[in-house]
Amino acid sequence: MTEAISRNGPISPETAESFLSGKSGGDENFPVASALIAAPLRPVILAFYNFVRAGDDVADHPTLEPQRKRALLDQLDQSLTGASDAEPLGVALRARLTERGLSTRHARDLLDAFRLDVDKSRYANWDELIGYCALSAMPVGRFLLDVHGESEDLWPASDAICAALQINNHLQDCGKDFRDLNRVYIPLDALAAAGAQAAELGAAQASPALRICLKGLAQKNRDLLERGASLPGAIKDFRLGLEIAVILHHAREIAALLIARDPLAERVKLTKTQMLFGALSAAGGEAMARLLGRRKI
Repeated sequence: MTEAISRNGPISPETAESFLSGKSGGDENFPVASALIAAPLRPVILAFYNFVRAGDDVADHPTLEPQRKRALLDQLDQSLTGASDAEPLGVALRARLTERGLSTRHARDLLDAFRLDVDKSRYANWDELIGYCALSAMPVGRFLLDVHGESEDLWPASDAICAALQINNHLQDCGKDFRDLNRVYIPLDALAAAGAQAAELGAAQASPALRICLKGLAQKNRDLLERGASLPGAIKDFRLGLEIAVILHHAREIAALLIARDPLAERVKLTKTQMLFGALSAAGGEAMARLLGRRKI
């Protein structure tokens, strides 16, 4: 493999960083350390994102052998905990977390999700998928809350939003995940109930049975999202409250698109214009609610 290049020069092909896909925060369904986040907090959030991005890209790499993926994920873990300095991104995150007195727990939970991605490619039912989201998505929200000094009492609402964001992504990418990685995050019992099969995810468009299945999951995910709807108003930090309001708005819009459209036939996502105006509307609405002294429900 050609040696990757970073701002600091060549990166050893023996590090997770050398397998980065090139995906950035701008490719996500939600803003990453946006201008709404207080400037002093952005460095630790970006260090967290960069670390997690590297682990995710290792787990999703199309040609790396499973054994090598596991070794790289372990190397990231060891660099995060201080057992080694082999991974620059792990060392960087460790330093940022130490500066702010934050735990490595959430980043390490995400590494466990990536290890699961290496070894598991099917999920039997909704509960099993939510169990995966408990490692792959919920730690992100919990980390953001910790960074801002928010109460752990808010974790359940945050968990619901983060799981719904993850499932939105699974539905958006269900065809690509199957074709490129032979992964199926669509619960097998939901496929069977609709009279569909996992192999249909490789088609250019969804069959009627598969379309019913995907639409039903998108509707169920929209309901999950609403379980976290009170979170923006419950956040003490003004700027984070606005950020969560924006994330919630985008997630609702994507869930609605997934109910209406076929993710196999088209890329179901918000345009940059929709994201911009949606962000302005959601942030403005949350700011007004706070200024008027009422909580959003």
